[in-house]
Amino acid sequence: MQPFELPLAAAADAIRQRRVSPVELVDSVLDRIEQVEPQVGAYVTVTAEQARRSALEAEREAAAGRFRGPLHGIPMGLKDLIDVAGVPTTASSRIRAHHRADSHSTVAARLAASGAVLVGKTHTHEFAYGLTTPQTRNAWDRGRVAGGSSGGSAVAVAAGAATFALGTDTGGSIRVPAALNGVVGLKPTFGLVPRHGVTSLSWSLDHVGPLTRTVADAAVVLSVLAGHDPRDPASLPLPSWDHRPDASADLTGLRVGVPRTYYFDRVDPQVEAAVRRAIDQLEALGAQLVEVEIPMTRYIQATQWGLMVPEATAYHERTLRTVPDLYGAEIRVLLEAGELMPAGDYLRAQRARALMRQEWARMLEQVDVIAAPTVPTTAVPAGLQSMTWSDDSVESVSDAYVRLSAPANITGVPSLSVPVGNDRAGMPIGMQLLGRPLGEAVLLRVGHAYEQFAPAREMAPVA
Repeated sequence: MQPFELPLAAAADAIRQRRVSPVELVDSVLDRIEQVEPQVGAYVTVTAEQARRSALEAEREAAAGRFRGPLHGIPMGLKDLIDVAGVPTTASSRIRAHHRADSHSTVAARLAASGAVLVGKTHTHEFAYGLTTPQTRNAWDRGRVAGGSSGGSAVAVAAGAATFALGTDTGGSIRVPAALNGVVGLKPTFGLVPRHGVTSLSWSLDHVGPLTRTVADAAVVLSVLAGHDPRDPASLPLPSWDHRPDASADLTGLRVGVPRTYYFDRVDPQVEAAVRRAIDQLEALGAQLVEVEIPMTRYIQATQWGLMVPEATAYHERTLRTVPDLYGAEIRVLLEAGELMPAGDYLRAQRARALMRQEWARMLEQVDVIAAPTVPTTAVPAGLQSMTWSDDSVESVSDAYVRLSAPANITGVPSLSVPVGNDRAGMPIGMQLLGRPLGEAVLLRVGHAYEQFAPAREMAPVA
């Protein structure tokens, strides 16, 4: 096994036990980036020289028995919305072509303090406003979409071009590409991870979280990221978070909610079958399955778009008026549409969200976690604009991919996507676990338990 193939926890153990040096690990990942980047296009910027300097420093510290934290010497990719001092933050847009960050975002500072080594900035759909990341190709099939908007981060992890990565999630942008590329993606509770220094898409829906190869790895990264930062007004007043799952796979007494509405509607039969098999495995591990009714489903799409569109337009108001031609046509249309939305529509979306949060809280009193598909279909061919379901309804690709992930953004509850198999074409399928606010420990426990009994996952076959 090459060092780049090691999951985070295994790589960290190898560094602490002096079986692998940070220099060896970082060099291995940089070599892997050079090998696969022409095929997948995960990175907008590769910081090779900086990474090698950081790895050498981490190696000297390790030799002296000094370890900064659980990520000491671990190579990471950061979505190119996340500021790192001295490194461009382009948001994959011509608007930011000459932008260079003056200081670290909160999450970048916390990762650096824990010893993580930046190897590059990963591609996003322009300003995170999309669900495919067109610059990046799926790690399992270059003719299919990577998912978005954190597609570069998901593909980098899936291809071994980063040991872990960060993404942002406004309507599913961590979990969608995680599911489509066969990796783990965690959207934490709203406010658990600070967003200071992270380019916004929609202030009240944005989250920052990890993409990793295992659930245990996601827990390690979250333990570094979480904690209060007064510079983010939405940041929760919690000093830290560290509830990593133990090795036990016993789920006795845990109640798993299985939606009877919404989450299995208009879902590819192969996706549904794989997720239901995974849910059966949770029952075999001791969990009790409880059918639940998802509340206010008819309002989900309107609420998501009613919040996101005007908030995104407000963020881009100045540049939309001064340099509109620098936006891609797709994004410019969405931003201009936001200028036409009445204030009343935005207020109605806010009211709907408040009611939805109340109803979800009531539903989550019945169960400890909800299990459902992450997305209704696997990665579609690049360029496909819409899909037709068995009931002859037609849905755009973006609407399909956001449909099952948006409720967690609207309500702010945590959500974890875990790989649960592949379709007949070999494309990955994801199961989504949703929990109560600040219930990440339960989600991670369930996801980790499932992983213990799931078939071993292979790295994406990028040549």
